[in-house]
Amino acid sequence: MITLYSSASCTSCRKARSWLEDHDIPFTEKNVFTEKITDEELKAILQLTENGTNEIISQRSQAFRELNINIEEMPLGRVLKLIQQHPGIMRRPILVDNKRLLVGYNEEDIRCFLPREIRKIELSKLHDQLPVNF
Repeated sequence: MITLYSSASCTSCRKARSWLEDHDIPFTEKNVFTEKITDEELKAILQLTENGTNEIISQRSQAFRELNINIEEMPLGRVLKLIQQHPGIMRRPILVDNKRLLVGYNEEDIRCFLPREIRKIELSKLHDQLPVNF
């Protein structure tokens, strides 16, 4: 099952939700400002990142800058608590299942959440649309 971590005011979050609905992909949505993200959820997200906290925390955000901290020097437990106390520092949307992670909305990248059978069908359709000399 896909989990969409979002916020109500986020345009990219609304696009991700709409895309999942349009493709009949089941998901659960958690608003990071109204529903606490657990340590287990954050650890699961971080395990799927390539760059750790840099991938899910927006260090350019006003919320992060106002904290005036160096997250690189913090132990993991403190980072988890920081995210829970200040969810505005998270990039959004975050889509995650048991083996994939997508941070932000990108129409090409989000397709990785399509079931394999559907991706094959869509690839086949795309192939049929290519010119013969391609």
